[in-house]
Amino acid sequence: MVIGLVIHASHRAVFADAARTLAGVTLEWVVYEHEDEIRDLVGGLLARQGVDGLLLGPVPHAKCRDLLPAGLPIAILRSAGLDLSLALFKALSRGWRPTPVSIDTYDTQTVAEVVRASGLDPAEVTCLPYDPEQSVAEIVAFHRAALARTRADYVISLRTAVAAQLRDDDIRVLGGLPGPATLRAQLHELALRVQSRQASALRFAAGVFLVGRAGPERDLDRARVGLMNLLLNTPGLGDAWIEDRDRRGVVVFAHQALFEQATESWVSLPVLGQAQETLGIRVAAGFGVGASARSCLHLAERAAARAEQEEQPSAYLIEDSGVIIGPMNPAGTSVAFTYRGHDAELERLAGEVGLSAATLSRLTAVERTLEGRAISPSDLAQQLGITDPSGRRLIRKLGEAGLVIGQGSTQMHRKGRPAQLYRLCISAATELR
Repeated sequence: MVIGLVIHASHRAVFADAARTLAGVTLEWVVYEHEDEIRDLVGGLLARQGVDGLLLGPVPHAKCRDLLPAGLPIAILRSAGLDLSLALFKALSRGWRPTPVSIDTYDTQTVAEVVRASGLDPAEVTCLPYDPEQSVAEIVAFHRAALARTRADYVISLRTAVAAQLRDDDIRVLGGLPGPATLRAQLHELALRVQSRQASALRFAAGVFLVGRAGPERDLDRARVGLMNLLLNTPGLGDAWIEDRDRRGVVVFAHQALFEQATESWVSLPVLGQAQETLGIRVAAGFGVGASARSCLHLAERAAARAEQEEQPSAYLIEDSGVIIGPMNPAGTSVAFTYRGHDAELERLAGEVGLSAATLSRLTAVERTLEGRAISPSDLAQQLGITDPSGRRLIRKLGEAGLVIGQGSTQMHRKGRPAQLYRLCISAATELR
């Protein structure tokens, strides 16, 4: 698991302290000195490293939110009441009056709760909530006006640039950065969300593809065989198990993540349009996600029956939680690889590496599923259905050909040796050759 941290350079020590208890996670640090650097730095992180989650403050999020991939788990840092209370206590310990005080970025509700619990006078607390449209100059002007009006001893600011400008004017400033406890809680919560998302992607799923009933009965066998061949050669279904179901149907078993890619996150299913265009048949598809193969198949059958009611070729998804998604559009774009069909470039690369083209193309399909994440040899072996020693030998062979890059190690259990992690880079190699 890889989590990116977007932080100001002055905050790295407290973040490092907060992350000490996080095991099995690789941290990618994006450290900036000035806010105008954030966008380029985050863009560089996303380009060079597939991250599973991102932790960042409100300002970095506002600067780069249009760059963040859809569905990427993110956590936006929010200072808690405890952090504001500690800042007020720190002022008291320095001999400053706790109030009047001017505060920025905190939620007004958080400020009100702390002020009420501390027995302070709300009239002596000036608060400017966070607004991504406000510039540093506007926030500084707000604090200066508040100090002139209330004669406060100091300011509490979560904005590094604001604090720097105020200190240049000899104004006392306390930072309200969340402490290690708050940061640790948010990091752990993000890691659990990422872990839950990954586990959901690996859930077992089933798909049922049905040929329309129209046409002579004797044509159903031919139509079903044509549909099955189309699915066998469909990019994106390379790691799926595909077999006959009955005279007009085909069943497909795979991980949920594979179906999500093939349907562009349950939005469209291009193979439906291809079946109508190339085979002249109308196909309805249903997908089911459940706790067992039997329940997945039952849900997929229900979803396919629902799809058959549509006037156009379509697909539906039904999960055991009761979620129903559909209809999915038959138009869309296909992914690039399948291990059942491969181009001359992949065959040439396979010959150079000393692997079969089918194996290398299956590895490419795994690489696409990982989306830049690192994988251990044993996990790769599990994905390919081979033994762990075979997985290690395969990694060594790929390493000799420059098709994997070491990404450190992870230790999921206290006992035993750490597992080495590798990032597959086969797609990039085929593009360069």
